[in-house]
Amino acid sequence: MLSALFFATVIGISDGDTLTVLNENKQQVKIRLAEIDAPEARQPFGAKSKQSLSELCFGKQAQIKPRAKDRYGRTVAPVTCDGVDANAEQVNRGMAWVYRKYAKDHNLYVLQYDAKAAGRGLWSEPSPTMPPWEWRKSVRHAAVQWLRYA
Repeated sequence: MLSALFFATVIGISDGDTLTVLNENKQQVKIRLAEIDAPEARQPFGAKSKQSLSELCFGKQAQIKPRAKDRYGRTVAPVTCDGVDANAEQVNRGMAWVYRKYAKDHNLYVLQYDAKAAGRGLWSEPSPTMPPWEWRKSVRHAAVQWLRYA
């Protein structure tokens, strides 16, 4: 069973949709922002997305509403940093996609549409970068092909 809403200090940013917090018991907890997917570190906008989440949350008080644990043991949650919905703001800034496979918040789709229409962030490119879920799949496929013929 997941714990209830909690508050913690953001002490680390892994990428544009993952951060580490220090809870009231001084334990580190890795948080995966729910319903969004940010570019991977080696993708275009990966570093910019990480920087954006850092500006939003690093060193700040965060409100975390746990929903689930992912296969890597991270807590999946909406996160609010100093009163700003970090999940929604990453999409609004064009620094993350709505993760269609898991998204339930219709407002995120509206924010993504607006970011795309305004050409913000990853939508500023003439051909936007590949969504991370497709990129991860292509990297796995390439690795399998390489191993097969190596």
